[in-house]
Amino acid sequence: MFNITPMVRNLLIINVVVFLLQLAGIVDADTFALHYFGSDYFRPVQLFTHMFMHGGWGHLFSNMFSLFIFGPLLERFWGPQRFLAFYLITGLGASLLYSGVRAYELNELEEDVAIYVESPSPVAFNNFMDEHVGDGAGQELAIAYLRNPDNPEYEEASKELVGRVYTAVYNSPLLGASGAIFAILMAFGLLFPNLELMLLFLPIPIKAKYFVLLYGAYELYAGFKRLPGDNVAHFAHLGGMLFAYILVRMWQRNDYRDNF
Repeated sequence: MFNITPMVRNLLIINVVVFLLQLAGIVDADTFALHYFGSDYFRPVQLFTHMFMHGGWGHLFSNMFSLFIFGPLLERFWGPQRFLAFYLITGLGASLLYSGVRAYELNELEEDVAIYVESPSPVAFNNFMDEHVGDGAGQELAIAYLRNPDNPEYEEASKELVGRVYTAVYNSPLLGASGAIFAILMAFGLLFPNLELMLLFLPIPIKAKYFVLLYGAYELYAGFKRLPGDNVAHFAHLGGMLFAYILVRMWQRNDYRDNF
C-alpha cells in the first residue's frame, strides 16, 4: 500500500514497540532515557537507547511521521546499511552536543542555587522560580514568604525547593528520536535541495533547502531564547542537523574520490 523501504519500516516498528513497552511499564526512562553524565542514573547504553523512546503519542507521531515521509528516499539513495549508520551516528552526535550544552546550563543553575542559598529573600526566590521553572511554580510559597520575609520556616522551605529544582533538572532525561529525525531533514535538504514540499501548515510549495534553513533557524533561536518550562531539546535537534551536514559532506567527498 505504501512505498516504504525496509530499514525505515524496521525503525518505525522498533520505535512504536518500545513506546508500547513504555506504556506497559516494561521499559522505563530511569533505565533507558539519556541522563546527564554525572547523574547516578546515567548508563553508557543510554546514548543509543534514548533515541528509541518517546514522551507521548504526539512526540512519537511527529517523529515517526517525518521518518515515514523523508526517510525512504534517503534509504533508496544510500541503501539500508548506510541509512541505518546515518540514523545512529547522527542520533549519537545530537545527544553529545546536547549533553555539552546541558553541562554549561547545569553549571549556571548550580551557581544560581548557591547565590540564592547564600542570600535568600522573597524577591530572589520568586525570580529564581520564574527563570528556571516558570508556570507559576512555587507561587504559594513565594506569596507567603513575601508576606512574612523574616519567617525562618519560609526561608528554609524556599531553600529546600530551590535545591529540589536543581536535583530535578540534573536528573531529567533526554528521550526521543528527534536528533536523528532532524538529521534526516538536513540530509534531505542537502541531497535534494530543489525538491518542492507541500507542508500541512503552509499551503504553498517550498523547496527542501529553504524548509531546512527555516527550521534550523527556528531551532537556533528557540535554543538560545529558551523559555522557562520549555522541555524541548532544541540543541539535540541542532546537533542532529550539524552531524548530518558533516556526515553527508564527508560521504560525498569520499564517494567522489572513489569514482576516480
